[in-house]
Amino acid sequence: MAERDAARRAGPARQRPDPPGKLYEEEEEEDALPDSDALPDSDDEVDLDKPCPIQIVLAHEDDHNFELDEEALEKILLQEHIKDLNIVVVSVAGAFRKGKSFLLDFMLRYMYNRNSPCWIGGNTEPLTGFTWRGGCERETTGIQIWSEVFVVDKPNGTKVAVLLMDTQGAFDSQSTIKDCATVFALSTMTSSVQVYNLSQNIQEDDLQHLQLFTEYGRLAMEEIYQKPFQTLMFLIRDWSYPYEHAYGLEGGKKFLEKRLQVKQNQHEELQNVRKHIHSCFSNLGCFLLPHPGLKVATNPNFDGRLNDIDEDFKKELRNLVPLLLAPENLVEKEISGSKVTCRDLVEYFKAYIKIYQGEELPHPKSMLQATAEANNLAAVAGAKDLYSKGMEQVCGGDKPYIAPSDLERKHQDFRESAVRQFRSVKKMGGEEFCRRYQEQLEVEIDEIYANFVKHNDGKNIFYAARTPATLFAVMFAMYITSGLTGFLGMNSIATLCNLVLGMALISFCTWAYVKYSGEFREVGTAIDQIAEAIWEQVLKPMSDNLLEDHMRQSVKNSIKAGLTEQVAHHARLKTD
Repeated sequence: MAERDAARRAGPARQRPDPPGKLYEEEEEEDALPDSDALPDSDDEVDLDKPCPIQIVLAHEDDHNFELDEEALEKILLQEHIKDLNIVVVSVAGAFRKGKSFLLDFMLRYMYNRNSPCWIGGNTEPLTGFTWRGGCERETTGIQIWSEVFVVDKPNGTKVAVLLMDTQGAFDSQSTIKDCATVFALSTMTSSVQVYNLSQNIQEDDLQHLQLFTEYGRLAMEEIYQKPFQTLMFLIRDWSYPYEHAYGLEGGKKFLEKRLQVKQNQHEELQNVRKHIHSCFSNLGCFLLPHPGLKVATNPNFDGRLNDIDEDFKKELRNLVPLLLAPENLVEKEISGSKVTCRDLVEYFKAYIKIYQGEELPHPKSMLQATAEANNLAAVAGAKDLYSKGMEQVCGGDKPYIAPSDLERKHQDFRESAVRQFRSVKKMGGEEFCRRYQEQLEVEIDEIYANFVKHNDGKNIFYAARTPATLFAVMFAMYITSGLTGFLGMNSIATLCNLVLGMALISFCTWAYVKYSGEFREVGTAIDQIAEAIWEQVLKPMSDNLLEDHMRQSVKNSIKAGLTEQVAHHARLKTD
């Protein structure tokens, strides 16, 4: 049989040691090849003669970053017979250990035997392809694709390439929210049909995670004027309420309409989640799939044979897979309204992975971390506001100039009050987490204080006159020096002094115009900085030295005068 040939190509049967009583939880493995138990390493040669799952997005657990295996992707998608065909990408994503690869293997059976009414296989055939197993630990990381791209004739006569994609399960114990968001976003951005694999029901947290992941994908895309993604199929596994909504597409459609309905009495947060999902996808669907049966859940040696699976599950599976992969139902990948070829998809993968490897995008956070950050930021803002209002009462607006020492003392008082208020607010995140925000508050308060110091200095008439006084001093000094050096015949030095005198005069005129007109403020700032540097480095040290020499000389003269007075007094006494 053709399906047996496909099974031989896909590899040996996978065992599923599920513990008794455990609901079936199949998941993808990284380690299945037709003739070995390991996926091709990124450095190994991809053998297209033996179809198997190939990992194209590699996850690095040490730094939680992702890398694209460009060579493997190009070898699969740039084959001569498919590279210019429009591509259909069917991806399955969702929480880990929920049976994504189990489903994909039935899709493989359909693709290899789509012209046969018995495509689902024989009752005693093990299920092979993307590897799966029972248990509670994850197997797959990153993104895998099937190495064989299927060429399908659509009813309108065109040929398309069909690619099946498997993704790392979300919310395992080793993945951060950023890891989960990146994998889901990448698969959604590059697929034409995203199957969102859920267990038993659509919970509100499922919708919130979908909102987060799709928004993370939308951020990475260029400016969008339409819905960025194509088809999203909610696949509800182990559906237990067929008496409310029947198994299959029609029951799923009614159930999804009820779940995504926006009501007037709903909380704004719930409304926004539903509006966001509707705004992201061109088509939304839902399929309700029954539980596969007790033998699947309780047999640790279950290997996918159909005679161990309930008839209801097999019946609905025969409806689900053609719904996604039948030629008349294939959805070609489009980006910004243009069809995407296999060659194009390679370039999109490269572009998207670079965005997620960079730091341009904000990092998604858990609800606790996001709430704790917002809580601490609000406390920082309140404390800064308290400090600013206190300083405004001291030196803000039209308040008169205050001595720098008094201003610094007030600053310390208000700074301590602001820090006390920050500490008094109840905050989430723990002591160490909150300490980082307290340090941020202290740094920001110091920056605000520096601005208040500048504002206060601006009210000091002597500080405001520093620039013209400095320029006048330079002009006066150069004028005197030029005259003396010219008189002594040192013409080159006199010329240089005249040049500096002219530059100082031009700077003074320019500064006066800037202060009068308010134009060319950058030039005025530069002149102020140069004048301040001259004052601090030259004039102030000279004036301090002169003042010190004058004071020293005054003290000497006073002492000398006192001694002279005493000597004269003693002389008069002796004479008397």
